[in-house]
Amino acid sequence: MTINCKGNLIDLASPKVMGILNITPDSFYDGGKYKDENAILRQVDKMLEEGATFIDVGAYSSRPGAAHISEEEELKRILPVVDLLVKNFPDIILSIDTFRSAVARATIGSGAALINDISGGNMDDQMFATVADLQVPYVLMHMLGTPQNMQKNPVYEDVTKEIISFFAAQIFKLHQLKLNDVIIDVGFGFGKTLEHNFEILKNLSLFKSLDAPILAGVSRKSMLYKTLDVSAKEALNATTSANTIALLNGANILRVHDVKEALEAVKIVQQIK
Repeated sequence: MTINCKGNLIDLASPKVMGILNITPDSFYDGGKYKDENAILRQVDKMLEEGATFIDVGAYSSRPGAAHISEEEELKRILPVVDLLVKNFPDIILSIDTFRSAVARATIGSGAALINDISGGNMDDQMFATVADLQVPYVLMHMLGTPQNMQKNPVYEDVTKEIISFFAAQIFKLHQLKLNDVIIDVGFGFGKTLEHNFEILKNLSLFKSLDAPILAGVSRKSMLYKTLDVSAKEALNATTSANTIALLNGANILRVHDVKEALEAVKIVQQIK
């Protein structure tokens, strides 16, 4: 199971880690932490040193109830960071966390390698055609609603079945457009209750039927810290537990704030596989 990132074939048979770089002022865990160039470079250098294969950069906060920002503002935030990282780390494999096709096109043009779309193509009807035209790997995430309303009252008859159906339909559209490298992300915390999140985690192996690499993003999320009645800052141990369950159930990529610990989980799980 490989994906092509700017001519590099990345083999996902052994799970990889994607380090998170939020350049938003209001992300739920590390918002506002990486404001200046030095802080950004230090953090990315650390994540790459610790073994991250991908760095995922987001300029639009998608935490529940986050403020909506314009396309211009998103581009103004993200393009200088893409330029900075490509210049300082020429071999970096940058993933761009955006649901806007114009941002996807601009950042790939500046040297990014893949697009991570929280809306799974539902918030910009040009996104599928754009990633197909660019021929870059595309992370197709499931979200019910928008970041502004997704956690108001998410209802499913059968959460696992409904998300699998959503993916099957979207993957079919992408394959029709001749895009091969599609990665699926069930979207923990995006329009799901605590119960939904744990049911999906338990059933993650069922998503293997879609024959696409699986990205799991549970890092420090409220499904973990609310269950334990702690803060996001205190949720590293819970994150490692959830990452381990995800790996045992077939996750190919872990999207995390803490790279070293995620890679340790990968190494331990590989010992028994």
